[in-house]
Amino acid sequence: MSIATRTGDQGMTGLLYGQRVPKDHPQIEAVGAFDELNAAVGLAKAACPDTDRRAALEAIQHDLIALMGEVACAESDLARYEASKFPKLGETELARIDAAVAAIEARKIRFDGWATPGANTFAGALELARTVARRAERRLVALKSHGRTVRPVVGQYVNRVADLLWLMAREAEK
Repeated sequence: MSIATRTGDQGMTGLLYGQRVPKDHPQIEAVGAFDELNAAVGLAKAACPDTDRRAALEAIQHDLIALMGEVACAESDLARYEASKFPKLGETELARIDAAVAAIEARKIRFDGWATPGANTFAGALELARTVARRAERRLVALKSHGRTVRPVVGQYVNRVADLLWLMAREAEK
């Protein structure tokens, strides 16, 4: 079996349950942005010197895989998706991110003015992931104007992950 299925040669691709859409469809744009975020978080994880922080970044990657599955589902298939055994983001994952934000903020990380990324490889990778997270968040928000509903917890999660990545970058700069 080849990775080159040739089914996308004409500029179409499939959503989760097989519905075909153009490759520039808003849902594909959103899934692609989250795929990039997953790769950027992976880069930060690879550059991370701390075992616990690497585990936290990997947990985010697993959450992003669940998120991409949900975003890749057509509006007409949402009930089917909800009934499926696919992992789904929820309040537990959001609470984990909120707790990580609170833990870093409790350490009173100092920052003055606008950050200039690149103090070190890990901090730079976190900043890259943060900016990709914000773009993915914009793509997610844009889905509403294209008739695709998104559960509030999904948007909240993405917003918090971007905040967490920013805080991690500030901490990594020290």
